[in-house]
Amino acid sequence: MNGAGKTVCVTGASGYIASWLVNLLLHRGYTVNATVRDLRTANGSFCKPLSIRGYDPKKVEHLRSLDGAKERLHLFPANLLEEGSFDAAVEGCEGVFHTASPFFNDAKDPEAELLDPALKGTLNVLNACAKIPSIKRVVLTSSMAAVAYNGKSRTPEVVVDETWFSDPNLCRESKAWYVLSKTMAEEAAWNFVKEKGIDMVTINPAMVIGPLLQPTLNTSAAAIANLFNGVKAYRNMTFGWVHVKDVAMAHILALEVPSAKGRYCLVESVAHYSDIVKVLKELYPNAALPEKCEDDKPFASVYQVSKEKTQSLGIDYIPLKTSLKETVESLKEKGFISI
Repeated sequence: MNGAGKTVCVTGASGYIASWLVNLLLHRGYTVNATVRDLRTANGSFCKPLSIRGYDPKKVEHLRSLDGAKERLHLFPANLLEEGSFDAAVEGCEGVFHTASPFFNDAKDPEAELLDPALKGTLNVLNACAKIPSIKRVVLTSSMAAVAYNGKSRTPEVVVDETWFSDPNLCRESKAWYVLSKTMAEEAAWNFVKEKGIDMVTINPAMVIGPLLQPTLNTSAAAIANLFNGVKAYRNMTFGWVHVKDVAMAHILALEVPSAKGRYCLVESVAHYSDIVKVLKELYPNAALPEKCEDDKPFASVYQVSKEKTQSLGIDYIPLKTSLKETVESLKEKGFISI
């Protein structure tokens, strides 16, 4: 019960990583101030359907049902784009986990849907933290997107580590809007905390998979679900992959371990989609999985990501095969796929 008597804040608490983070924090005895998206419009009226205290109850039922939630979970409506809306949630906290940031690939208006919420939202949360002297450390959920997208060669002998930073100009040229959102947000955060003297650690996970606590299908789990839902071909893409429980625990250790500092790349395995399909076929031989790649180009190369820093933090990675099996079983249970 490392967190007994301590209060922390988790932003975007109904999300995939954040839900697991809240779960593990409650298990460790923390009191959790959890922010969920405020459904109020700019003029103060509420979006339909009407919600209780500014949030949709259906989106927080999975949080309310967690062990310890009745006694130690407090929900706060907050809006990433509204300055001051996080002040109440961070009041009296020792640590703040800023996980709230949109993640999807088909933005119609990248500025409004991805860039503004990521960048302005991060600065609004950090501004709130700067007012509260009780806060000892902020843990920011960044991404490998903010690490590895810089034009450098990524081949089997290359080792990506925490010294790598993505190039915003390259992101813009490539219209990689999600990557740009995470890159800009992390860069702005480091500049802000340096100026204000805030102790901050960033967690930079790759594609996060594993069981879902929330009722909605998130983007990274959808990448696995789509392979079971009739697609004819898999993507010619290579990603790092990591279990959601490892990501949540890394956040907690980043707060609890006094020597934690800087950035932490979280990647258990780097695998091409063909490798993912191969493992899934071993696990589910009767499933109708795609047989071919989407194009005839050479496969996107695998590469390495250093585990030294995250393992020194205390992370013992859950293997990719286990992560995939737990993802699929959760997707089946929630009705997102049928096998």
